[in-house]
Amino acid sequence: MNNLYEKRKQTVYDLICDRQYVPMKIKEIAILMQVAKEDRRELEEILEDLQREGKIELTKRGKYKKAESERIIGSFIGNAKGFGFVETADQKEDIFISEADTNGAIHGDTVEAEVIAQGHGRRREGRIIKILSHSFTEVVGTYEKCSHYGFVVPDNRRLTRDIFIPQEASMGAVDGHKVVAELTDYGDASRKPEGRIVRIIGHKNDPGTDILSIAYACELPVEFPERVLNQAQRAAKAVTPADMEGRLDLRDVCMVTIDGEDAKDLDDAVSVTYDEGQKLWHLGVHIADVSNYVQENSALDREALRRGTSVYLTDRVIPMLPHILSNGICSLNEKEDRLALSCLMDIDEKGNVVGHQIAETVICVRRRMTYTSVKKILTERDEAEIKEYEELVPMFCEMEKLALVLRKKRKARGAIDFDFAESRILLNEQGRPVEILPHERNTATKMIEDFMLLANETVAQDYYWQELPFLYRTHENPDPDKIRQLCAFVANFGYGMKGGGELHPKELQKLLTRIEDSPEEALISRLTLRSMKQARYTPQCTGHFGLAAKYYCHFTSPIRRYPDLQIHRIIKENLRGRMNSDRILHYESILPQVAEQCSRTERRAEEAERDADKMKKAEYMRAHVGEIYDGVISGMNAYGFYVELPNTIEGMVHVSSLYDDRYYYDEKSMEMYGAETGTVYRMGQRVKVCVTDADKEMRTIDFRIVSEKTESIY
Repeated sequence: MNNLYEKRKQTVYDLICDRQYVPMKIKEIAILMQVAKEDRRELEEILEDLQREGKIELTKRGKYKKAESERIIGSFIGNAKGFGFVETADQKEDIFISEADTNGAIHGDTVEAEVIAQGHGRRREGRIIKILSHSFTEVVGTYEKCSHYGFVVPDNRRLTRDIFIPQEASMGAVDGHKVVAELTDYGDASRKPEGRIVRIIGHKNDPGTDILSIAYACELPVEFPERVLNQAQRAAKAVTPADMEGRLDLRDVCMVTIDGEDAKDLDDAVSVTYDEGQKLWHLGVHIADVSNYVQENSALDREALRRGTSVYLTDRVIPMLPHILSNGICSLNEKEDRLALSCLMDIDEKGNVVGHQIAETVICVRRRMTYTSVKKILTERDEAEIKEYEELVPMFCEMEKLALVLRKKRKARGAIDFDFAESRILLNEQGRPVEILPHERNTATKMIEDFMLLANETVAQDYYWQELPFLYRTHENPDPDKIRQLCAFVANFGYGMKGGGELHPKELQKLLTRIEDSPEEALISRLTLRSMKQARYTPQCTGHFGLAAKYYCHFTSPIRRYPDLQIHRIIKENLRGRMNSDRILHYESILPQVAEQCSRTERRAEEAERDADKMKKAEYMRAHVGEIYDGVISGMNAYGFYVELPNTIEGMVHVSSLYDDRYYYDEKSMEMYGAETGTVYRMGQRVKVCVTDADKEMRTIDFRIVSEKTESIY
């Protein structure tokens, strides 16, 4: 039926495109094409579809004719300077829209655009004909009060139009308040959008208001509904003998949690022993049994799914579950009985899991350890620390041995390990950044990571072969074009890489090994990461490219990730013998939506975390305008190039600031070169820069090159 409809649509379009055709009304077209009365409705639908696709248009007299210009439907991407672009899923090139031709469209709108010119170079130009739908219903911004009305200036600078707020809709907001405004009228080409204040976040100068504004702008659920809090309160009861019934009792097993100093939601504990006779390590990864307290389809569960993940912003955590659960009964606190789901693995000296058991357990953590303490014991051999944890030191030594074996095995199969520093932003009591440091991984963090990875793989493989509905963490092979670009780029540094056909992760791993401890390590590592696809959640087990793993899932963090909580339910139902055909059908029906929601909320959380860090970095650098730093060119485009400092801060050197010449960007070689002086700026080049500006609201940092000879790293 679908094919027949498309054929008829093509026939109608061919008629209208015919040279002999003159504009006609629908009745005239129907007569000409001998369309029966009962088929007239389908003809109307066909003409409407052709209009929507921009192929035909309706004259003022109601006659159909071939569209005089190409029309497309896409998403409008605004720019802070007023102009924008229309992007479509099926076209590689976007359409440039000048400020005069936006027709009142705002960032995110779905629009119909008419292509009016090929434009300069390859980019086409167009104008917005019609706004089909709006993506924003609320806007976060700063309230500016006038005598009898006010305006909200959006934080998102892609939203270039202020929101008019009548006095009676201001909620009593004062000048400088950060607010959430609901749009009541989107305006048009000649009239500003209008709205009403629905939430006052706080004054822009109050500590924490800036971060909270980002949370609201990213549509993060900041507060828990009262019903959810009440349900959490009722669920958070101490573990009783009845709760322990039927569970494997591991309270006598020596186990510890190892986390950061500030962590309060401790959802994983580990235990390791070595069997000298069997030459096996017995590794236990014990995960808080959150599903015991969060029942499927309860108010708590629906809210957890809505959030999808905990979000770690610079000065706060927006948790997936209320604190009474995440920091209380679900947290594996020292010397307290807790319900858990344990993955108990027997591992030989080559790192192979030769036996495993997944069980509902009851545990009691012996000590709450920190990464710093374990590092002092294993790496620094700190005498005071060794004495403090004397009874645990032998277990830590076995953990270190086992972790090295597991890491070696993962490396042998080709798993990629990106080991570059992330940012650690230190704030004072006023919420202002006072120091930004690279956050390095140490022996202890890598060790726990090794154990969690193995548990995730073991559980995923178990449930894959049981052929039960499950939620996997998958990572697709990278796009061949991006890999070819990466190959061409690393060749500039003298590194060869096989980029043709199917790429094995081992090839990327070899590259990262070769660049280890080189000046260009951080740069090439980041570019390699950017060339890869984003991992996501799926009900299908298609493998994880980055880990070179056939089977992978997220099992180890149900306090802060919904996918882990979801598979815990499946595992427990299976262990209890309740996974009948009805339950299998139930999970098969819900998992695609759960996977999509969890992938979406993960991206939302990453965006919020990235925005918060960029804002605080810009605020930090505002106090360092005029200072000079050494950095490395980390990115490049036609407008200039980015320079990354050792503390991970990145700023831009604009072409306009390079006064000594006219510079041009060569996309193929990724170089910026001066037409007259012959000066070349390359990716990975070391440069000395001066901070010229930093804008907290725009989250931008501007550098200029210090006028002395730059040093090349190759």
